[in-house]
Amino acid sequence: MISRPDRQAERRAPRPEPRAARPRQVDTTALVARLTERDRWILRMLHEHRVLTTNQLATLAFPTPAIALRRLSLLHRYGVLERFRPLRTRGSAPVHWVLAPAGATVLAAEAGISVRELGYNHQRTLSVAHSLHLGHTLGVSDWFATLTAHAPRDERGEQARVQAWWSQTRCQRLWGDLARPDAFGRYNHADTTLDFFLEYDLASTTLTRVAAKLHGYAELARTTGVITPVLLWAPTMLREAGAREALRHTWQRLPDPDAVPVATAAAELLDSVPEASPAAQVWLPLETDADRKRLHELATAWPRRTPPATSVDTEQTSTSHNGLVILAPPPPRPPASEIW
Repeated sequence: MISRPDRQAERRAPRPEPRAARPRQVDTTALVARLTERDRWILRMLHEHRVLTTNQLATLAFPTPAIALRRLSLLHRYGVLERFRPLRTRGSAPVHWVLAPAGATVLAAEAGISVRELGYNHQRTLSVAHSLHLGHTLGVSDWFATLTAHAPRDERGEQARVQAWWSQTRCQRLWGDLARPDAFGRYNHADTTLDFFLEYDLASTTLTRVAAKLHGYAELARTTGVITPVLLWAPTMLREAGAREALRHTWQRLPDPDAVPVATAAAELLDSVPEASPAAQVWLPLETDADRKRLHELATAWPRRTPPATSVDTEQTSTSHNGLVILAPPPPRPPASEIW
């Protein structure tokens, strides 16, 4: 639940699968007739975001979790996905999915490169199961999956949509020497388009450290000339209040505070919203303490914000970085013809 994010302390080491359940080696040429466009989209999403759960993929691309699990289990038997399930202290966790070597081979073949050039490493991929940041990674994915699936409709009846969702890894490759957001997103509502950096907070670090990241965003804006809002998502209103105080203290001392627009929200605010979504009226710009706004309304809150048309190109093709080929990020939704 996006309004009640999991804590890392509630997770334990993943349960190993029985050896008989592990996928056998598959001739990748046989996959040509088996993988649909949606299947290939799932492979690209897992390459971009490292790990996604059955529930997240169901929210994005299937009518029900049961149907999603059936198809994902088939992809597991094909050998293009691997899976694990963390042991929780309460309840049971959904199945977590990662890219398998055969899946990486498919992606590399599509791009006309080798698996090595793709940057895929099997052991590093599986290490996410034991990562202390797994809860944070999945929290960011929950945030974007919910925003994508439950975007509101505008006055004309057209549904808002997430046009881009870039992973923390991609953001670090692009801007990591200056700023390290948890994700980059582009959100479109009617005639309004908002680019933003997401800072997803689980109250697992000090507020001083959270606020210190504004210096990196200030330097990024100064260096690139692009002013992109920073959105902080906190778990509770109490945490949000503390974060706002720390952020404001740092923000007011920046060389050019208006070059780093900031807004905050608390997941707790969504408890009373029928169809909880980060697009709801939960956002509070840092320079005010009244009148929370909907996500798309933030686009008019900061006059100096760089219009998306001159900002980051979300339709970029594959690029190279340190000898690796970085595939263009997949759109947040799979091909429309295969959603159901």
